[in-house]
Amino acid sequence: MPKFIDGVKITLGISLITVFLGTLLGAVLFFMKSSNFSIWKIKPLKIIASVYVEIIRGTPMLLQILMVYSGSKIVFNIDVTAFSAAIIAIALNSAAYVSEIVRAGIEAVDVGQTEAARSLGMSRGMTMRLIIIPQAVRNILPAIGNEFVAVIKESSMASVLGVGELMFSAKIVQGATYLSLEPLMVAAVFYFILTFSLGRLMGYAERRMKASDSR
Repeated sequence: MPKFIDGVKITLGISLITVFLGTLLGAVLFFMKSSNFSIWKIKPLKIIASVYVEIIRGTPMLLQILMVYSGSKIVFNIDVTAFSAAIIAIALNSAAYVSEIVRAGIEAVDVGQTEAARSLGMSRGMTMRLIIIPQAVRNILPAIGNEFVAVIKESSMASVLGVGELMFSAKIVQGATYLSLEPLMVAAVFYFILTFSLGRLMGYAERRMKASDSR
């Protein structure tokens, strides 16, 4: 059981860090895609962000983890630990999905809010910062919670690099006890507890936000 508890701690650590980094990178990707910066009528930031999102969403996360771990030395001559490679790969993957979450959350804000702000003389950046984003956060938070749940489950792929998260802990217990199914069942119970608890917590937060809106 102590080995499973250690695995849960590492799983939560990976998930928290990657969701935080993924949210930041996802917001950057969204603003790159919505940027009007152009060179000879070509919008390089939008193209780069769009290509990145399509590539990440079109390839398996396991492949991305292995490429980050192996490619960091070959391409950048940097030795990264298995733990760091897992965090980088999962964060980069999460960013592609978070960028779409941010887009949907901002587009859900009534367009009349933007029109009213611009009619008052606010710039596009000021309108986004002071009017749109504060309202969009309420739409984005529940979806970010769902992304957190997904990352908890996807972090199991870090076990292929030997990262001591929950799935890797189950494999260690399998080797020590010569039991094949029971350690996997215990790991499944822990994953369910984590995701179910987080899902109920996000549901409670969402109900509180709706209640505050109605008041």
